[in-house]
Amino acid sequence: MHAVIISGGKQYRVKEGQVLKLEKLEVEVGSDIEFDKVLMVSNGDNIEIGTPLLSGRTVKANVLGHGRRDKIKIIKFRRRKHHMKQMGHRQSFTEVKFTGI
Repeated sequence: MHAVIISGGKQYRVKEGQVLKLEKLEVEVGSDIEFDKVLMVSNGDNIEIGTPLLSGRTVKANVLGHGRRDKIKIIKFRRRKHHMKQMGHRQSFTEVKFTGI
């Protein structure tokens, strides 16, 4: 059984038991959350597609932890202008395990 959900402005295809790193959610570690923005649910040959969302369908997950990804470097460089600027960014995430569709 698969579902497509929206979280943090992105779409994810999930199934039960899958562990996924989503955009940071303001929930406590160990708590259960429900995603009510479900776009599609498929169970074998039975496929339900929303227009754009399915009403009455939720996906349940358990929060495993919070963290930050590896740092990415941003370099802005202008040739022959004696200009170089370096920045870095670390994106926060929430790790969840999907328990039910």
